[in-house]
Amino acid sequence: MRSRSNSGVKLDNYARMVHQTILRHQDPVTGLLPGSPDQPHAWVRDNVYSILSVWALSLAYRKNADRDEDKAKAYELEQSVVKLMRGILQCIMRQLDKVEKFKYSRSTSDSLHAKYSTMTCATVVGDDQWGHLQVDATSLFLLFLAQMTASGLHIIYTQDEVDVVQNLMFYIEAAYKVADYGMWERGDKTNQGITEINASSIGMAKAALEALDDLNLFGAKGGPGSVVHALADDIQHCQSILTSMLPRASISKEVDAGVLAIISYPAFAVEDMGIVNMTKEEIISKLQGRYGCCRFLRDGHKTPKEDPNRLYYESAELKLFENIECEWPLFWTYLILDGIFINSPEQVQEYQEALEGILIKQKDGIRLVPELYSVPPEKVEEECVNPHSVERIPMGKCPLKWGQSLYILGNLLSEGFLAPGEIDPLNRRFSTILKPDVVVQVSVLAESEEIKELLLKNSIDVETVADIHPIHVQPSRVLSHIYARLGRNPRLGLTGRPYRRIGVLGTSKFYIIRNTMFTFTPEFIDHQQFYLALDNKMIVEMLRTEIAYLSSRWRMTGRPTVTFPISQSMLTEDHSDLDPAVLATLKKLQDGYYGGARIQTGKLSEFLTTSCCAHLSFLDGKGSGSMSRHEEAYDDDELDGDGYVHELRCDDEADDLAQYLDHLLAHAAPKKAKQPAAGGLGRFKAVATKTKEMVTLKNKAQNLDVHDVNMYLSNKLFRSRQPSLNLNLPDKSVPEETQVPELSVPTDSGIPRDASGAIDHSALALLLKDMQSLQDQADILHILFKDKGMDWDTRLHGKGTTVRSLLTVLYEKAGELKHWSLIRMISGMLKKKVEELDSACSDLLAHQKHLTVGLPPEPREKTITAPIPPDQLSALIDEASDNNISVAILTQEIMVYLAMSIRTQPSLFSEMFRLRIGLIIQVMATELAQSLNCSGEEATESLMSLSPSELKNLLHHILSGKEFGVQRSVRELDDGVSPAISIHQIGYAGTTKSERAGISKLKSDMKMLEHRLSLTDSSKAEHRLSLTDPFKLDQSLAFRRKSIRSQSLEIENIESGRYRLPSIESLDIPESIPGVKDTRHGQWLRRRRLDGALNRVPVGFYQKVWKILQKCHGLSIEGFVLPSSTTREMTPGEIKFSVHVETVLNRVPQPEYRQLLVEAILVLTMLADVDIPNIGSIIHVEKIVHQANDMFYKDQRDLGAEEHILEKDPATGVCKLLYDSAPSGRFGSMTYLTKAVAVYVQDFLPSGSCAVQ
Repeated sequence: MRSRSNSGVKLDNYARMVHQTILRHQDPVTGLLPGSPDQPHAWVRDNVYSILSVWALSLAYRKNADRDEDKAKAYELEQSVVKLMRGILQCIMRQLDKVEKFKYSRSTSDSLHAKYSTMTCATVVGDDQWGHLQVDATSLFLLFLAQMTASGLHIIYTQDEVDVVQNLMFYIEAAYKVADYGMWERGDKTNQGITEINASSIGMAKAALEALDDLNLFGAKGGPGSVVHALADDIQHCQSILTSMLPRASISKEVDAGVLAIISYPAFAVEDMGIVNMTKEEIISKLQGRYGCCRFLRDGHKTPKEDPNRLYYESAELKLFENIECEWPLFWTYLILDGIFINSPEQVQEYQEALEGILIKQKDGIRLVPELYSVPPEKVEEECVNPHSVERIPMGKCPLKWGQSLYILGNLLSEGFLAPGEIDPLNRRFSTILKPDVVVQVSVLAESEEIKELLLKNSIDVETVADIHPIHVQPSRVLSHIYARLGRNPRLGLTGRPYRRIGVLGTSKFYIIRNTMFTFTPEFIDHQQFYLALDNKMIVEMLRTEIAYLSSRWRMTGRPTVTFPISQSMLTEDHSDLDPAVLATLKKLQDGYYGGARIQTGKLSEFLTTSCCAHLSFLDGKGSGSMSRHEEAYDDDELDGDGYVHELRCDDEADDLAQYLDHLLAHAAPKKAKQPAAGGLGRFKAVATKTKEMVTLKNKAQNLDVHDVNMYLSNKLFRSRQPSLNLNLPDKSVPEETQVPELSVPTDSGIPRDASGAIDHSALALLLKDMQSLQDQADILHILFKDKGMDWDTRLHGKGTTVRSLLTVLYEKAGELKHWSLIRMISGMLKKKVEELDSACSDLLAHQKHLTVGLPPEPREKTITAPIPPDQLSALIDEASDNNISVAILTQEIMVYLAMSIRTQPSLFSEMFRLRIGLIIQVMATELAQSLNCSGEEATESLMSLSPSELKNLLHHILSGKEFGVQRSVRELDDGVSPAISIHQIGYAGTTKSERAGISKLKSDMKMLEHRLSLTDSSKAEHRLSLTDPFKLDQSLAFRRKSIRSQSLEIENIESGRYRLPSIESLDIPESIPGVKDTRHGQWLRRRRLDGALNRVPVGFYQKVWKILQKCHGLSIEGFVLPSSTTREMTPGEIKFSVHVETVLNRVPQPEYRQLLVEAILVLTMLADVDIPNIGSIIHVEKIVHQANDMFYKDQRDLGAEEHILEKDPATGVCKLLYDSAPSGRFGSMTYLTKAVAVYVQDFLPSGSCAVQ
């Protein structure tokens, strides 16, 4: 018999340790591990971590086997691992109803439980009796299920179990916007059951999704049906939120040692090495002690001052736990593993030596990792005064199986029994390695032959949809419908993936579906409900954004391929050429560099070999049923049972998709038109058959919400336009400039009224036929909409001509003419909603930004702090907008633009924790009013008339914090002058130079038709058509009576306030001062107004406020007190504290006054560094500002300033000139604020010294 090698003896010692501390506690029936002998519950997270050492030991035995018994031992250990993992799977499968509900609700009451009965796999506490929602626990299980499967273990046995795992991936895929209780099961650190978004949960979910994507759960023996899929866009959402959060762990925890699990082993979820190192340094510097690391600052768990009789803490109680938090040796095991994976022997040795010194040694020689070390009760005061000075005592579980397992794993790796790659077979450890530059492939497709010819004239050679056969192009929503079938299992009650939009990472791959190659157009091409896609500049801006996003976020094998279709709407109005913005973009794409990314343009067929390709095998048919009948015409009832898709049928929608794909694949082969040789009857039958097939296909497409079917189906049957309602709309072929002045109005027509004197709505509806102006028609329809409702039948063209149908036709016409103010107004009336409004809101919230809608103050201004369903969100926006259609629509639009910006440029939003959309709209209108030197009402009208791309550009300039200008450019027309607006950054001159610097210029003309209407040839009078001015509306309708005012439409009696753009009063837009030539005038007022509206504060401001609160009883701002007790609950770096301070500041409705208060507080915070124990009771900040204002006013009067220059703001009493003063200098605002602070607090300053300079 061979002698045992030294390594074999060591492995046997570890096997003894594993058995003594872990395996002997494993339940023989379920395979689960109890928390401790006196706690029979099995926690999911602890179980997975505990079994890691068993898995690692099995790998070590298999690798270092001296004898056959070692292989047997390895197998036995492996089966213990499989048994535990399957035990957790059994627990989850008993709660599949919760998995199904949670995919849609994301509610804490629908979440999987965090712990189960060790003996039965049953639940042990109620849904609301524990912080069950812990996304990181479910994700950890899935991550190691993937790693263990990749290492050769067979954990998943059946197709049903594959579907369960796929649905668990849907359960965690939205982790970036799910507030949970985190890995410490308590959520907010006050332990009051408040959920919050946790970096540890997002990171673990990202790692699990990446690990499982395209993994075969049956291992090497599996077929296509056992492969699971994750969506790349969800993974990247998690990545971007994680990057924006770290080193913070959550809103209430500025640092958390649990994050070690995601920046290093096992998740390796962060790709930026700089962020990894910064987070690690933050944890070590703030949390490390002599016995391990604290979990987070002010953690009261098992400290002597914690009240064991209650779960929650009082807010001010958290201060008691400062400096006496328990230290956990567990975190040193993570740092040992980290040192091994980053190849840092020094780090490994340092923490191994430190850990050996605090392990509990048993008589049999086994070392145990205790749960935590606590300060002895009698030494609490000493520790508070001198942190890390007293000897601590071990408490809690001994061993903590989780820590014990990681300790053993670290030893096996450091002693060379295992290589890092063996416990990380999926290579997650390489996540921080720099990726090569991504080349984005762009294939431009023409919708029709005509567009192809137009492109060819411009030297751009493209294919049509018909040319690319056998590749099929479909809109992104079809891909969403396809993915909704993934994981569907009627027997288990699982409906698959919730229908959600697929982002650009998902649509930039080729897909093999039913042995056919598919490509999908980006989601932004597919806007159907909202008007953003009507603006071609917006389309190309979105393309640029998406390409930039692709180049920075693409992580898959193969290049991304963007399919960009050119449709009729991208042509000029006369269809003679491409829209200049689209054409310029196509030219830039051909240059090979666009949006900061390297580009390769070409045909789809050329990209097949270099692109990323996914095989969606879950839609593969078992028989070729429908695929074999290419020439056969068939009815819907013939389709039953034709393929695998149908057998998955859970509802009619699945049937729609199956039949849509069947039709599409059966009739997709395009044929060149041939002259039929047969007679008329034969031709008729052929056309009838083809028509029937296409109608069926189109019906299925409509059932799946696929619009613009013509773009994706190459057939001319549906090229004809829909029948018009003959609203007598302006002909699109007529130049726009000539349409408007030719307003033909009957000179003797009166206001249609009935016998009682009320408006005769039927007669008013008939007037629509005589109206040439879109604005007039919209005004009449608005009256009908307000008085009669959407579904009132006007009977203009027989029965069924409702207000809604007329508005829809008018909307389309306004869209063709790019009449943006009308488009927005009609969108509001038709209740059109941005399709991704709720996801835009969720994205902003996930980046730890609160949102407010409506104008201040509360309660009109509504705050959104958690994701809410789309219908509720729309209702909240409407309510906050006082049912003002325009403000509601603008709010939606700006929310979408903010989400687009935060996704691509999160740095624009640093130090902003609450985005106040109402104030942003107000500031935009103010900018236009001042720059264009016009009234508030005209500015609001101009804002509404901006195209979406111009509005987004204006928002971007406001967010950027750089100086910019808005200019009115003048374009001569046949019959008047049309104002247009250009936005430019100050300091750059010339288009080429500014574009080189990455600043997009706005040079397009705003089509404000209502501004220049000539009512008669003789008078040349100009009137702006607007519902905000009932008298002008009467004039525009031109009911020519002598007493025009008394015979008006009396819109005021029809509650004109229900639709009125915010006027100068409601938006509080200051009148511009004419005659001022100095461009610097108003610069600082403007800067303060912008910063105040955006909640922008200096870097480190909130930490300084925290310090000053330590030295006083509180800060009072306009009657609202920020008490010093806040610092007893919150630490300086918490987002929660920043939001709390911001909330008090936001009580001030005027942004410029708010910013002056911020400056005053900034001066006050200088006192925090002065050696003064106390600065008195409550400091009234507004008194300091008014004192500074009085000093400033007096100095200006003494210097002879005239009274009109020193005009005071009536709302605040502050001199307007002070608002416009630079902070520095002799007459700077900071100079006066410093003097005022010195006067205010002089009683508390040390005598005989000048403390404030």
